[in-house]
Amino acid sequence: MSKVPSKYKFLDISDYGRPIARYIARSFVNTSITPVQVTCMFIISGIIAIIAMQYGYFITALFFLLLKSILDAADGELARLKQTPSYTGRYFDSVADILLNAAIFYTLYTITSSSFLMASIAFACLQLQGTLYNYYYVILRNKVDGDTTSRVFETKTPTALPGEKQQTVTLLFITYRILYGGFDAIIYFLDRNAFTGSILPNWFMTSLSFFGLGFQLLLIGVLLVLGLKDVIIPLFIVLSVFVFLFIAIRKLCYNS
Repeated sequence: MSKVPSKYKFLDISDYGRPIARYIARSFVNTSITPVQVTCMFIISGIIAIIAMQYGYFITALFFLLLKSILDAADGELARLKQTPSYTGRYFDSVADILLNAAIFYTLYTITSSSFLMASIAFACLQLQGTLYNYYYVILRNKVDGDTTSRVFETKTPTALPGEKQQTVTLLFITYRILYGGFDAIIYFLDRNAFTGSILPNWFMTSLSFFGLGFQLLLIGVLLVLGLKDVIIPLFIVLSVFVFLFIAIRKLCYNS
């Protein structure tokens, strides 16, 4: 099931694992396996990738980074197939992502010549890039009657959906706000009027999807395998220039 109507589907470069994710979700749909359990699987996959990075097994790291991305898509697919959307799954997924991303860049700091400061800046840049992509994508989904589990403005604790506990939703939402609030605030400050603009075209969203986490992890894994581990941290810092380019294009061409 797509997050947007067919008319607004675009080639999502970061979502290369979707076909396999759908197969996995269909395999689980008539079982007791829940979307949150699939999220736990991608956490395990991410941890294995980080351990492999630390010990220099870069092909293994690439494999588990790809598997992590596939499972990251499969949990949402399974939720849609079982018709069990939840804020628990939505925030648990996001919290797991950012913690794994932080661990990945800390590991890159330990295995490369980059300083801890540069690794921290690169991590922040990666998160800012992903936040911009998610911001525009969530706006698109809300405008075209797509999936609305993710909200454009995550400022108020949502009411738990059937089958989940309000206490759990509240705790995960608070954690989400602590971890993501700063990045959300920066992107909103840079383009606070994005929601009132016109619907972004498919070519724009496809170009922006290079900032999606799936492609970012693929890029990290490939550079590790190619022996270019020292390039990763400065590259993600430089790529943040395109954050401002995309925002400028959105404001100049699609502001009404």
